[in-house]
Amino acid sequence: MATWSEFSAGQAPSPAGRMRVEAWSDGSSRGNPGPGGFGTVLRYVGPDGRAHEREIFAGYRRTTNNRMELMGAIAALEALRRPCSVTMTTDSQYVCNAFNQHWIAGWERRGWKTASKQPVKNVDLWKRLIAAAAPHDVTWVWVKGHAGHAENERCDALATAAADGTDLLEDAGFEG
Repeated sequence: MATWSEFSAGQAPSPAGRMRVEAWSDGSSRGNPGPGGFGTVLRYVGPDGRAHEREIFAGYRRTTNNRMELMGAIAALEALRRPCSVTMTTDSQYVCNAFNQHWIAGWERRGWKTASKQPVKNVDLWKRLIAAAAPHDVTWVWVKGHAGHAENERCDALATAAADGTDLLEDAGFEG
């Protein structure tokens, strides 16, 4: 297994010269709100044909499922140290649809209000995700959760274990 600095340096450029990265993420909350966690898996294949992989996860003492879905994607993208071509796979339609159905553009145009003029929830994390995605060419892919998709199942296991952990972080955007 490569070190993370080797992973970030990248060896397998995309046609546009960017390293191709596959990322999967999931979030979990016990109680919604309640203790929660996220898990993400990052992978690229080097020129030697070997897969290089990193898992990232964290638990929070009081949060929501949607916030953890966002945090999984944020953690994956913030871990990349240079612009990449990323396929981000998640079981969160909330996250995928915001990008693929251009909800974010509408929210921004309306001053972070929904079509029904209600404040958008989790604005702090949406802005952080937008900033994390900005340097990358990201393709957002939805996969049905709990349907046997190996990487999604691994992210779910990481997220639930993090939520059930003992060293839980504060989700300042939720608790504060």
